[in-house]
Amino acid sequence: MRRRRSVHNGLDAWPGYVDALSTLLMVIIFVLLVFVLAQAFLSVALNGRQHVLDRLQREMAQLTELLSLERGKSHDLGLSVATLTAQRAQLNAERQQLAAQALALNAEVAKDTGVIASQKASQDKLSADAQAQVNQLNQQLVELEKQLAAITQALDIAQKDVKDRDAKLADLGNKLNLALADKVEELKRYRSEFFERLSKVLANRPGIAVVGDRFVFQSEVLFPPGSADLSKAGADQMKALAQTLKGIGSEIPADVPWVLRVDGHADRQPVNTQHFATNWELSSARAIQVVKLLIAQGVDPRHLAATAFSQYQPLDDAGTPDAFARNRRIELRLTDR
Repeated sequence: MRRRRSVHNGLDAWPGYVDALSTLLMVIIFVLLVFVLAQAFLSVALNGRQHVLDRLQREMAQLTELLSLERGKSHDLGLSVATLTAQRAQLNAERQQLAAQALALNAEVAKDTGVIASQKASQDKLSADAQAQVNQLNQQLVELEKQLAAITQALDIAQKDVKDRDAKLADLGNKLNLALADKVEELKRYRSEFFERLSKVLANRPGIAVVGDRFVFQSEVLFPPGSADLSKAGADQMKALAQTLKGIGSEIPADVPWVLRVDGHADRQPVNTQHFATNWELSSARAIQVVKLLIAQGVDPRHLAATAFSQYQPLDDAGTPDAFARNRRIELRLTDR
């Protein structure tokens, strides 16, 4: 009887376990649903910011073109003002010259009293012609002054328009700088997340160190001496890195310009083999080999860059074997284009 009762008690507890597991499953599904919705809202917000940034850039380009046209008009008006001013000065000089001629004629008439009768007709004629020319010049000066006033007014209006456009350009520049700052802060956040994830993957592995914002792999961990072919252990580490990079890369929005830079470094000991004439060839070949493996593991090649520094960026300037080993390395850094 006692054994039968214990069996029945065990069966009675089973529905409770089932309910608990069902509740836990529902909680997990709810959390996943909240995460997916948050990702969707974040993507919509980032797309909206990008549209605003594109619109601001187009407006800025249009205003820049209008500003260039207005500056060209202002330059032309300035040339017209200079030309009219020169013409006015020339007319004033001609008027003064004619006035001087008239005075000279009057003086000659006063001296030649003996021939007043014969010269009076010519004097009157010359005086009348000179006065007519002076009147004509005065009319031309009045017209030129009117044109100069109109041009000056147009120039003032153009300068005011230029100032207004400069203010709009400055405002658009500030908005553009703020948008770019948002993109930089967003990239910094993803860079921090990438750094944290990769630190967990590579934790406590020999030959790997963190220097500032870079992961440093000693060459002996990845490559045999004097070779650019990845060892099996090095290939395994790069494959683990590729999985981490694909995970964080899928979360970064498409409009964030991120790049994983793979830097190859060598020590200052000269190298001259069948495949590598200098340390430049060796360091670049190793960086390219790492990039090729990451691409083969599914990393988007548009987000990868292979660079070489030969022996010219050492971590240790000493001439010891340990210093040479430290300087032979591959560095990884998440940055922007």
